[in-house]
Amino acid sequence: MYTKRNYSLRDMAMWTRHDTFVLLLVALVPVIIYEVLDQRWLHLPWLPIAVVGTAVAFIISFQNNASYDRVWEARKIWGGIVNTSRAWGIAVNDFITNDFAEEKISDAQLLALRKRLIYRHVAWLTALRHAMRQPRPWEHAMEHPSNKEWEEVISPVERHHALEEELPPYLSEADLEYVLPKSNKAAQLLSLQSKELRELRTRGLIDDFRHMEMESILIELFALQGKTERIKNFPYPRQYATLNSFFLWIFVLLLPFGVMFEFDKIGMEIMDKYPVIGSSFVWLSVPFSVLVMWVFHTMERIGRVSENPFEGTANDVPITTISRGIEIDLREMLEEDPGSIPGPIEPQYDTQM
Repeated sequence: MYTKRNYSLRDMAMWTRHDTFVLLLVALVPVIIYEVLDQRWLHLPWLPIAVVGTAVAFIISFQNNASYDRVWEARKIWGGIVNTSRAWGIAVNDFITNDFAEEKISDAQLLALRKRLIYRHVAWLTALRHAMRQPRPWEHAMEHPSNKEWEEVISPVERHHALEEELPPYLSEADLEYVLPKSNKAAQLLSLQSKELRELRTRGLIDDFRHMEMESILIELFALQGKTERIKNFPYPRQYATLNSFFLWIFVLLLPFGVMFEFDKIGMEIMDKYPVIGSSFVWLSVPFSVLVMWVFHTMERIGRVSENPFEGTANDVPITTISRGIEIDLREMLEEDPGSIPGPIEPQYDTQM
């Protein structure tokens, strides 16, 4: 899915509220021990904490850059699928003719041939997006409480409909029997397209040049499928992801012990002029610590949820919407009745799936 609007402060607060509550506890407990229980020895020097924070900032920046590259590459790949699919539709409509056939067929038979090739391509899109939505062991974003809540409101259609339910409108019984037992159904559908092109060449319904051009489109579709499978099946390196999380929490747990002591020193300095404020100034370290921890933690979480652009979170590539748009384009090229063509998938809560 893909959120089109800008995040508001309220959206961000709702998205991170579970984490914020945990961070509040982490910031509050040391101050209670330090101030209420009068354990004044419980503090740490600020310099080593700042050094750890600098290191954490660097690794989070590296993770976010790498995660964004994965999302952007995935979007470019599916943009290529859109363009190549349209090229396939044009080729099917304009290249399959009686111009070179010894035994000419009727216009209705030509239309049926074109429709079969177009519909099989839509089936390929369907199989590919279902493959991209299949969970992998390293995909964990949907385990977060806020994402679970979001999934109850809106989730990809692939979560609710099996591939076996969606393929029949686009494939013949023979094609279904051939494809469904296969492990990589999308690849086998492209193979079926190639076999039919060879048959059409034998019958003279396409000539050598047109046959090569249409095969080159299939080869490009194979390449795009391989690229999207590479992103899906190769995770962001876990050693980086795991260490990022460990380093972040080291910083988060150490931060309040340094911040509260610095605030306490400020309170001591203003005690003579403002005794009430000075005696309670250490408590202001709690919201300050939460703010700093929230920034670091949220940035790290943004990187984590962007690692797998097909998992199905609100910020993933909207492959379901893209596939529906391609289907509409191709079926309109066939000049089908507009009433029989499904409409575009409308955004829900300003989010494309």
